[in-house]
Amino acid sequence: MENPDHFTTVESIFIRHRNALMLRGQFTPLYTDYYLHLMQHGIRHAEELDQMLKDSLAMLALHLVARPWAETLAWTVNLQAPLVNLFVTGGSLQESLTGRIFTEDIREPDRNVLYSQTTTAKLNEPRSSTLEVVGQDPLAWVAQFYAQSEQRPARAFLLDNETFVLIAAQPDCDLPWFGALDEARVSQIDRVEETRLLETRRFRFECGCTLEKILPIIGGWKDRLDDLFGDTESIDLQCPRCAAKFRVTRDQIR
Repeated sequence: MENPDHFTTVESIFIRHRNALMLRGQFTPLYTDYYLHLMQHGIRHAEELDQMLKDSLAMLALHLVARPWAETLAWTVNLQAPLVNLFVTGGSLQESLTGRIFTEDIREPDRNVLYSQTTTAKLNEPRSSTLEVVGQDPLAWVAQFYAQSEQRPARAFLLDNETFVLIAAQPDCDLPWFGALDEARVSQIDRVEETRLLETRRFRFECGCTLEKILPIIGGWKDRLDDLFGDTESIDLQCPRCAAKFRVTRDQIR
C-alpha cells in the first residue's frame, strides 16, 4: 500500500462572494522525494536553479488541479541568464510530477520563453503554446501564463512551511479584492472568507523511467557500437525527463 505521507495534497477551493478559485498545497513531501532522487543519482544543482525547479514543480501541480483530470502538462522554460532549460511535467491521473534542469547544449534565446504542451487521450496531437515570460520567478511566470494563455488573472503566493497558493479569477471576480491580496491576506482566507472545498488531488515526485524505457533512445546505434562506446564497455545514459542515470553496456544494446 502506498504511503500517503509521500504525497502532496492539493486542495481546490472556491471563494464565495469573491468568485475566485484557490489552489493550495504543502509541498514538503514532494520535495523530500525530489531530494532523495537527486541523492540517488548524484545530481547537484546550484541553489538558485534548484529553487527555480522546485517552485516550477509547485506551480505546475497547482495549475494541474485547476485543469481537467485527464490532462498531462509539460512546461519548458528557456532562460537567457542563467542559460538553462527548466523542464517540469505531470498529470493528475498519474498522481506524479517530475522535472529536471538542462545546462548543456542550450539554445541561446533573445528572451525568456515558456513552452507549454497539453496532452490528453482525446487529442491526436499535443496542444502547444509559446509565450514570453519576464524575470526568473516561476510564481510570476504563472501569472503571466494565465494572463496570456488562460485569458484570466491569476496570482501565486509562497506562504510559510513550503505552502504554495494559486488564486485564479473566475467570471465576476472581485478584482479590487483580488488585486489587494498579499501573503498575509492569503494566509487568512479560510478565516475571513466563505469558502467551499471542491476537490483534492495528490502528487508525488516520480518519473517512472526504467532502463528498458531508456534503451530505445540509442537503438539506432546498434550497428555503430564503437562510435557510441569508444574503448569502454559501458556508458551512462540520462533520462530526458528527470535526469536519472543508467549504466548501459555493449551487450545490453546488442
